[in-house]
Amino acid sequence: MEDFIKNQTFAIHAVAGAGAVTFGTAATYPFETIKTLIQVGSGPDKQLSAAQVFDRVRKLSGNSGLYNGFGWLATGRMLGVGARFGTYELLTAFYKDGRKDNYVYVSEALMAGIVAGGVESLMSSPFELFTIRAQVAAASRVPNTSTNLQKASVSTSVTKLLRGYNPDVKALDHSVGLLSTLDTKRSNLTGSLKEYPWMMTGTGRAPPVYHVRRPIDVISLEGWGAMWRGIRSGLVRDCIFGGVFFSSWQFLHRAMLDWKAVGMDPIPSSDEDIGPLHPLAVSLAAGFSGSIAAAASHSFDTAKCRSQCLVLPKYITMERKFLRWSLPGKRFERLTGIHPRDRNILFRGIRLRMACSGVASFILTGSYFFMIDHLVSR
Repeated sequence: MEDFIKNQTFAIHAVAGAGAVTFGTAATYPFETIKTLIQVGSGPDKQLSAAQVFDRVRKLSGNSGLYNGFGWLATGRMLGVGARFGTYELLTAFYKDGRKDNYVYVSEALMAGIVAGGVESLMSSPFELFTIRAQVAAASRVPNTSTNLQKASVSTSVTKLLRGYNPDVKALDHSVGLLSTLDTKRSNLTGSLKEYPWMMTGTGRAPPVYHVRRPIDVISLEGWGAMWRGIRSGLVRDCIFGGVFFSSWQFLHRAMLDWKAVGMDPIPSSDEDIGPLHPLAVSLAAGFSGSIAAAASHSFDTAKCRSQCLVLPKYITMERKFLRWSLPGKRFERLTGIHPRDRNILFRGIRLRMACSGVASFILTGSYFFMIDHLVSR
């Protein structure tokens, strides 16, 4: 009977947590889309505004385009946030072991939050890749499908690497003509040149990101490693976010407990004597902590978003390994995954991310307490 009750309690908390994460993500997702498009669409000489991005998405994809990739992000956050809070609770349980109060110091919350953020980053990175590419597709002009004549001229290597992709045949034929010094009427020569993977677009460039957004396309063209592209900047981002979030939340929680204890008679000897805080106060503290954590980690969020929008085929990755290609930039940039050309745009969209993170954390915490109260009372 006790095992059944424990399993039921775990299920209630899991359902409440999943529902709270989904609700918080749905409430802020349109702003997440606009924030991401500002980050990946801006350049040193090009600064997009939220109104420009909003108008472009509505024009090309309608209002539903603001929710492109929502399923990927919601799934990734349910797993990632669950891993973050689960790892944090597990680590802080060792800190609190043997203490009279279930008290965690701010420094301990910081260290546990850093580890929890790293675990979250590893779990949610693949889902973020598909989310970002779906968001970019909502603001991109996808060309019409090619004619049957063009489809017939696509080489088998292109079909294997990226199914359903139809390159610009005119550009492909033009590039073949420029590369060959022999008679281009020879079908064997033309076909052989078109078999090379770098002739996929006819320009030597990788296909656009909106053509490589499904899992099967990413794996076939870029390989399994693409799932964790930008993992360096992602790890730094989530470690900073987790550390700042939990340490500031613990600091505010301690301050609210001390404020509540003022004037109590007799003076409480432990936190249990003070009693639980109001859910609204806890939710506001979580929202404020989420905004601070987002501001502290935003530059690395921009670096990861921009790296995940790059299509890097497997043959290019293999060539870089053979040539021992080194990452550009200074040592700090190489370690954290920041590209030198992104130095001046790392803080684009920081206000939107702070607002999204703060509101999502507030909704997540508040709805979690609300669901727990109703599910447990039943």
